[in-house]
Amino acid sequence: MIEFKLEGEFIPLIQLLKATDLVSSGGEAQAVVMDGLVQYNGVTDYRKRLKVRKGDTVKFNNKTIKIV
Repeated sequence: MIEFKLEGEFIPLIQLLKATDLVSSGGEAQAVVMDGLVQYNGVTDYRKRLKVRKGDTVKFNNKTIKIV
């Protein structure tokens, strides 16, 4: 599990995937979200501009990110 320390109120999902090095670019992040490969709090989510906040979990590519 990856623990990501949030510095502000939220981080956009695409930026989170890039910040945790699970994707190499914003374009790749958008593609994996639009293809339904990302789960947000246990549910597949297709929103590219989703605001991820403390306490949330994101799953992608057999990796779990917990926002702390």
